[in-house]
Amino acid sequence: MTQPTFTPGGTRAEPVRAPQGRGFGLKEILAVVTLGVVFGFLYYLLVQGWNALAVAMGPFGDLAQNVVIGGWFVVAPLALFVVRKPGAGLVAEIMASIVEFVFLGSPVGPILLLSATIQGLGSELGFALFRYRRYDLVAFLTSGLTAAIFSFVYSTIRFGWFGQSLFEARLGLHLVSGLVLCGVLGWVIARALLRTGVLRDLPAGRAVATAADA
Repeated sequence: MTQPTFTPGGTRAEPVRAPQGRGFGLKEILAVVTLGVVFGFLYYLLVQGWNALAVAMGPFGDLAQNVVIGGWFVVAPLALFVVRKPGAGLVAEIMASIVEFVFLGSPVGPILLLSATIQGLGSELGFALFRYRRYDLVAFLTSGLTAAIFSFVYSTIRFGWFGQSLFEARLGLHLVSGLVLCGVLGWVIARALLRTGVLRDLPAGRAVATAADA
């Protein structure tokens, strides 16, 4: 059942919908794989941007990864937005990491799979908190925040950040990056994809069409 929702200003927002069936159709599988491949290339380019930013930041260059980290979360909420199936975000993140280190030869190596799994689970949690019934800006922001929390805990353990002098700065930058680069930017990309019409045969496009007819 579709239930229209409204923003505080009274404008109509995207409807709250019950989750789609658990199985993935062929179009949905192709959509998730395509997103994973495309973002695998984009993530690889982001590594180059990270390195350039680290140089530009001079003595604070080690914080560059915390500034841009949210960019590596984006494909998960996008995949969830497009196909509206639990697990889609995790699969897309893992697919992107495979493209990065298998096909593009990322120097980070196979450990990217672990990082992608943790980031994907964090992103999924943001939507799971709404029982996979919301796919609006709030859901994207929540997903970006939960992904950032998962990622920060993992990175703190892996790199020994806890107790360092810049720990609080790292935490703040990490969380803000998740909110802005994953939450806000991810939402902007999702809306842009909707406007192109490429999602019309996928759950995201059908949800908009149903809301327009309601």
